[in-house]
Amino acid sequence: MSDLGLVIVQLGGLFTSLINIYIWVVIIAALLSFVNPDPYNPIVQFLRRVTDPAYKLVRRYIRTNINGIDLAPLVIVIGLQIITILLSYIFKTLAQSI
Repeated sequence: MSDLGLVIVQLGGLFTSLINIYIWVVIIAALLSFVNPDPYNPIVQFLRRVTDPAYKLVRRYIRTNINGIDLAPLVIVIGLQIITILLSYIFKTLAQSI
């Protein structure tokens, strides 16, 4: 594998790592919603600021509220997992072809 191939693999690893961090942020925000945290807490405000745009995007296209349970975090996590798998495959294939 050439040097450019290694750079591509590392860039792919960076993207998948960032997606995995965001997945954990979504999971933490979803778990916090069960305990009704203080809305003025800076950590809670950060989590809502980071996750609300993704929730709104999913809710615009898919009905996620089923029997009072919001499934938007689950849809986001599954979607991001699929994107992670596809990106890692694309980056590895691209790196091998170089």
